Amino acid sequence: MLTASVCRAQITVTEYPIPTVSSVPFGITEGPDGNVWFTENNGNNIGRITPAGSITEFPVPTSNSGPAGITTGPDGNLWFAEALANNIGRITPAGVITEFPVPGGSQPREIVTGPDDNLWFTAQFGNYIGKMTPAGVLTQYPAPAGLNILLGITVGPDGNLWFGAEFGGNVGKITTSGAITEYPVPINNYGFSAVTEITAGPDGNLWFTGLDDNKIGKLTTSGGITEFSTPTTGLSEPDGLAVGPDGNIWSPEYNASNLARSTPSGVITEFPTPTANSGPGFITLGADGNLWFTEQSANNIGKAAFGPPRSKDQCKQDGWKVFTFPEKFKNQGDCVSFVNTGN
Repeated sequence: MLTASVCRAQITVTEYPIPTVSSVPFGITEGPDGNVWFTENNGNNIGRITPAGSITEFPVPTSNSGPAGITTGPDGNLWFAEALANNIGRITPAGVITEFPVPGGSQPREIVTGPDDNLWFTAQFGNYIGKMTPAGVLTQYPAPAGLNILLGITVGPDGNLWFGAEFGGNVGKITTSGAITEYPVPINNYGFSAVTEITAGPDGNLWFTGLDDNKIGKLTTSGGITEFSTPTTGLSEPDGLAVGPDGNIWSPEYNASNLARSTPSGVITEFPTPTANSGPGFITLGADGNLWFTEQSANNIGKAAFGPPRSKDQCKQDGWKVFTFPEKFKNQGDCVSFVNTGN
């Protein structure tokens, strides 16, 4: 059952309620099975949502495990971090969960498949980057003093892994052999430096967000930084990041309850979620060409579908390929026909 479906100019946002009350949906990723998978930080479940919006929940064996980041692994399974239980979890597309322990006090936060086909994760309070093989073998790489409380992690366009930290004033790069390099980041509106989430952009750069801020940042692989302010002033708090089918960078604004779209040149447009104070957090591009995101406060999974097209010009130069609502078009002529007739 959906709670709301609202057309916001070039996207249509639909929200799907999660069966478990106050589950606090957190991480989200495209699965290997064509569905979208997410974690429930408070509900202690791993969730699966189909492109049609049907949700199935799978309980994590360890109670109060605090599931956080999630990613599709190199083995065709989903892998996730259990922040409170100090485990890395693996779930098959059929819902079978296996847990692999990491040292106590690690609090694994976010996780990604590396270019070496291992799982790489941030240990938020263990202050190390972890590498886990699909067989569950762990290697730890301690973070330097300039990187404290490790958060987001992604594979960069240079084949290295890049990660953020809440304190220390730096963003980190780690090679698959474990060598770490630090790059300084600007001071935010509250007097400290933080990179919370980070992803590879469509332009060969890294894009990031910071804690308690209203900016989306661009980072070159040599460490050069440019920041762009959101139209919402004050604390809009952009959070997770994903590249959309339109070639732009999208970030939910947790405090402002918007989806922010940034072009590679840094022009930002905001789209409100249907539910006020929804607390949108993390975001991913699904196999269906839509953006899917977690609404932590509203306890929903959101879907942003692209469309409908409103002019013939939007169908030109492969523009027809972007639209996913009300349908995916077969070609430019199909898109133009929709604009002319409405069906």
